[in-house]
Amino acid sequence: MKRAYLDLARPFTLVAPALGFLSGALTAVGAAPRETWASDLLVAPILGSAMAALLNAGNNALNQIYDLEIDRVNKPKRPLPSGRLSIAQAWVFTNITYVLALALAWLVAPRGRHECVWLVAIAVVCTYIYSVPPLRTKRLGLWANVTIAIPRGVLLKVAGWSSVKTILGLEPWYIGAIFGLFLLGATTTKDFADMEGDRRGGCRTLPIQFGVRRAAWMISPSFVVPFLMIPAGAWLRVLTGNFRLLQLLGAVMTLYGIYVCYLMLRRPEDLAVEENHVSWAHMYRMMFVAQVGFALAYLL
Repeated sequence: MKRAYLDLARPFTLVAPALGFLSGALTAVGAAPRETWASDLLVAPILGSAMAALLNAGNNALNQIYDLEIDRVNKPKRPLPSGRLSIAQAWVFTNITYVLALALAWLVAPRGRHECVWLVAIAVVCTYIYSVPPLRTKRLGLWANVTIAIPRGVLLKVAGWSSVKTILGLEPWYIGAIFGLFLLGATTTKDFADMEGDRRGGCRTLPIQFGVRRAAWMISPSFVVPFLMIPAGAWLRVLTGNFRLLQLLGAVMTLYGIYVCYLMLRRPEDLAVEENHVSWAHMYRMMFVAQVGFALAYLL
């Protein structure tokens, strides 16, 4: 039973949001005006990282509840289609993780500010809009990407920032926009191999709407353009981290994105054949590199 709940949470997907929140917090520490290091400075970021992981676990469970028919085709070994857990048990798990995530978000309140909990509340609403009828944007092509990119890209970084500094400024939202624009396209990499189940489940993902080749070209700019915003932001003094390191990060991420585009576009038909195309794995790696890179560019 414990293994079933662990599979429902999909633990390998929880590292990215936890790291994203922590990276946002560390970026805020080094942003102008720079914070003075103290042991209590890390309490809120650590709580927030746990919150981000819990929220993502609840989101994963919620999505599987409403994707049951799709998963019977695409991922029959998951806890719900395999019968290891019931829908009722998945709902209990979802509700508990969401409540715990909101409670932790309330505790992330530097200097008495509760900006984090409001950002998390908006993220929760986005997860419901994505998965739950009647809206269920998962079935609406580009809108599915938008409702993933907002909470997991934009709001995650800004929430991390809120654990250290106020979000009333351009810089945290500019950084959030970089990650949001990346996920706006990159999130489609998971849709190519799921086309059969998505089509049966009425989900009109980009590969289903436009075909594999055209969809691959459509999402390619998201692997490059957002990272050009890093050196631009440094030149414009919107980003207040280490100028040279931000230039280096922008160059590395742009080149990495071009390489991933090459992997996708040289044989786009492979995207729909391979269960986990290499571009999907690189999408996660790019997230990790960018998260760590931002933290280092602001702390060093």
